[in-house]
Amino acid sequence: MKEYIITNQTGRLDKVISELDSSISRSRAKNLIDDQHLKINGEPVKPKYQVKSGDKIQVDSVQPTPISLEPENMPLDIVYEDDDVIVVNKPQGMVVHPSPGHPDHTLVNALLYHRPLSTINGEFRPGIVHRIDKDTSGLLMVAKNDKAHQFLSQQLQAQKNLRKYVALVHGRIKEDSGVVNAPIGRSPKDRKKQAVVSDGRSAVTHFEVLERFADYTLVACRLETGRTHQIRVHMKYIGHPIVGDPLYGPRKTIRGNGQFLHAQELGFEHPRTHQLMIFSAPLPLIFEQTLNNLRLNNALGS
Repeated sequence: MKEYIITNQTGRLDKVISELDSSISRSRAKNLIDDQHLKINGEPVKPKYQVKSGDKIQVDSVQPTPISLEPENMPLDIVYEDDDVIVVNKPQGMVVHPSPGHPDHTLVNALLYHRPLSTINGEFRPGIVHRIDKDTSGLLMVAKNDKAHQFLSQQLQAQKNLRKYVALVHGRIKEDSGVVNAPIGRSPKDRKKQAVVSDGRSAVTHFEVLERFADYTLVACRLETGRTHQIRVHMKYIGHPIVGDPLYGPRKTIRGNGQFLHAQELGFEHPRTHQLMIFSAPLPLIFEQTLNNLRLNNALGS
């Protein structure tokens, strides 16, 4: 364990520790804090904690899992590709990019086998403009060069992209449509989860009911912002968690390959031609089969 006594340093904890120890970046510091491997006076705190004179910073000696980004010959469902952009229909169960918990067999590993990607997001996230969760299926865009990456990222930040999901949720939603406007941040009760918290980042999800069943509702969700686990957190927040969600849903649910959440439509302005491009991807087979079973139960119960 390393220890540092604060004398005249000021500012956020993640910033201060990165200045005190050149081997710890701010992002690395944030991960250590979130995992409670970096504490103040023996107590866990948040990355934005403001250090003060006399504070003792304690850093556990945790070695990150080594990651070697190697191209892998894995099947991919390429919906569209040109010299600048790739649109991929990601299956459930595939992680988007390598991380300490998932060092290989990711979408990035598969893409690198076939083509070069942009370098903006660093060594382990090349080409990745936005992500979807491991057990969420559907469309995402990937940049093949840095100029395209910058253009697409600016669109995301300006909230000009179309990102529409289909989700099966618990319960019958009474309203035909609605907007969930609630800030999202790390859960104070469980560091593995996100939650609606007062000091979180702005998050807005629009939803529309597509179909109602006895105990479930099929909804379309459009993202105005793109926070981690946003739709999953927001639907739980309004009392309708996503079916099959192992992190935010109830134990009693319909089993599948993870949450019944699919990124069905993706739209963006092309970085070179400036043409508006909109893509769609069909629901996974298990999603369609589950809906057909629910429709059959509806018919039998009517």
